[in-house]
Amino acid sequence: MKNIVILISGGGSNMAAIVRAAARGNWRARHGAQVAAVVSNRADAGGLAFAREQGIATEVVDHKQFASREAFDEALAAAIDRHDPALVVLAGFMRILTPGFVARYQGRLLNIHPSLLPAFPGLHTHQRALEAGCRVAGATVHQVTAELDHGPILGQAVVPVLPGDTAADLAARVLTQEHLLYPRAIAQWLAAA
Repeated sequence: MKNIVILISGGGSNMAAIVRAAARGNWRARHGAQVAAVVSNRADAGGLAFAREQGIATEVVDHKQFASREAFDEALAAAIDRHDPALVVLAGFMRILTPGFVARYQGRLLNIHPSLLPAFPGLHTHQRALEAGCRVAGATVHQVTAELDHGPILGQAVVPVLPGDTAADLAARVLTQEHLLYPRAIAQWLAAA
């Protein structure tokens, strides 16, 4: 079985979209894959409750309990490795990972970013897109590399920037597409693995 471990920091809407797509698409039969665990760096992450309701194992590795980024990443990797992951999926996981962590899961660590990479890596992507006068925005699924929000692109979704859009308006429109794009990109990764 190809175990998928999903990392979250908040509400987990992308994680929930992935879990629902896995059930709807019967990933267990089709790809020999399952969402085995959801791990968060925050005990109050809303997505943990959803995962538990689906019968998915959950763990919390609180980054505030560690003196260094490296120590946190080592504990996080230990939690992930308990679930024998074929794939590690970042779904709103708001921590920058160390090069050692990224190397450990090289080729099987995916992220979704709310911009059309390589444009607007990092934070505040929607506001930056508006300020730049972009006519389109979107989301990108990519393999994670040591360089933040870079790495091979596995898929993108484009949305229009509408007159009068606020960053919140644009974020909501992009998020709707993220919920479609991310499960599709994961299913394609699983089919090729």
